[in-house]
Parts: sequence; structure tokens; C-alpha cells
Amino acid sequence: MSDWLIGIEGTADGRLLALILALSAAVLHSIFGALQKGRHDPWMSRGAIDLSYGLMAAPLALFAVPWPEPFMWPILAGAWVIHTAYKLLQAAAYTRGDYTVVYPVVRGMSPLVTVVAAGLVFGEKFTLVQWIGVLTLTGGIFGLAGYNLSRAAGGLRRMQGALVLAFLTGILTATYTTYDAYGIRATADPFTFLAWFFLVDGVSMPVIALWRWRRMHTTPPLAPLALRGISGGLIAFLSFGAIMLATRLDKVGEAAVLRETSTLFAALIGWLFLKETVGPRRTALMALIALGAVLVEFGAKAG
Repeated sequence: MSDWLIGIEGTADGRLLALILALSAAVLHSIFGALQKGRHDPWMSRGAIDLSYGLMAAPLALFAVPWPEPFMWPILAGAWVIHTAYKLLQAAAYTRGDYTVVYPVVRGMSPLVTVVAAGLVFGEKFTLVQWIGVLTLTGGIFGLAGYNLSRAAGGLRRMQGALVLAFLTGILTATYTTYDAYGIRATADPFTFLAWFFLVDGVSMPVIALWRWRRMHTTPPLAPLALRGISGGLIAFLSFGAIMLATRLDKVGEAAVLRETSTLFAALIGWLFLKETVGPRRTALMALIALGAVLVEFGAKAG
């Protein structure tokens, strides 16, 4: 599998697979985000998810893939620092604000910053059409966040702190996307980076979650939390693995933009399965997000 993936890097087949992987990551990430902001405390949910995927990754990292090259250990340590900071900010944002507002703000910040960062780090260039697509998609996501904010109880006054945290989380999302793309490109075997990343990254949040759990007056039942952790861990494997492989096969910026259509898929899931009302304004904003993604892909082919 590794040899085949490496063999199609930079080819038309690699670009097509990167497109499929990025869109798959978007669908999975919309589900993953909802798992963190469900009926469980977001710190508990994240701790259960990270513990699950850390345990799942252990046998793969130790026995199934080649061990990281010596120069990869500092890269993995840097990824651990960035992702831990990201998850602390995200959990704090989810604690203070509504998921329907916080999630689009986080995802709206990421594509624009990632495209700029990928240009600086990897020398990627976007065409004019692609930039229009990025701004269209970003505008649609922020518009969706603003619409949800206008309908939330307490509105802006209640969620000022959560919005600040969401903006910072979005910047860190772009940071880890660019940094991890560098990491997965640095190692000979992309699955080495993925397996060891999940093993290393699964350490911090379970410790923090346990610390919070021991100080709760009423502790949540462990069985539902464990089920959420296992399902979330599996989704994280597929979602993060897909987007990281996409950044190795093709442009980092394009993969990051396509992943942020997760806000569109989250709204569609709510409409199809949760019977949520979409309405004309949300429909128009969702159409903007989809149009932005199409322009990014069309601009790449036209350029």
C-alpha cells in the first residue's frame, strides 16, 4: 500500500485520490465534531476518543509499520505540542459556546490561513479562480456561523469568549494541518507518521479528562462514554488519516479547503437525519460553501 501511494504522488491518479480522501475527511469530520459536542462534557469526550485511538494505534506503531527515522522524533514531538494546544482551546470553546456557532468559526478560519501557510512552507500557488473559491467558501462558513449566532440564546454577548477561543482554534487547525503535512512528507512511509502520531497524540487528553472526572460532583457513566470514545477513535483514524494522505498526494492548501466542506455536510446530516429546518438563508450559505469548493477544484484544472 505504501509503495503504491508513493508511486502515484504528483500524478493524475494521485490528484483524484487526494480529492476523494479530502471529501471523505470532510464527511467524517462533521460526524467527529458532533461526537465531541454531544451530551457528554467535551473534555470527557475528547479524553475518551484520544485514549481509544492511542490504544488502537499502539500495535500498528510498534509492530506493523517501520519505526520512525531518528529525525522524525522531534517532528512527532512538535505535532504533540501543537495538537494538545489545539484540543485544549477547542474543548474550552465547546464548553463556553454552542456547537453550531463554534464549529463553523473554527472551520472558517482554517482554509484561508492554511492556503497562506502552504504557500510559504511548500511554495504552493493558487490561481485567481481558486482564491475566489477560498473566499467564497470561507464567507459561506462564516455566514453560517453568524446565522446560527443570531438564533442562539444570548447571542453575541453570551458567546464572546467562545468566539475568541474558536478563532484561535481555527488558527491552530491551520497550523497543525501545515505542520502535519510537512511531517507526513518527511518520512519514507506515510503510515509510519500516522501510526506514531496517533500513539503519541493519544497521551495528554486522557490524563486531563481523568483529572476533571475525579473532581466532578456527579460523574458521567463510563459505558456510554467508552462507546463514544471507541466510535470517535475509529472516525478520527479515518478522517485524519484521509486528510493527511491527501496532503502528501497533492497540494496541502487544496486538501485543507475541501476538508472544510465539513460544515456543509454537518448541515446536510442535520437536515436528512435529525429533521432540522434548513430554510432559504442556510440553503444559500450552504450553496456558497459548495460553490467555493467547486471553484477551488475548477481553478486548479484551469490553471
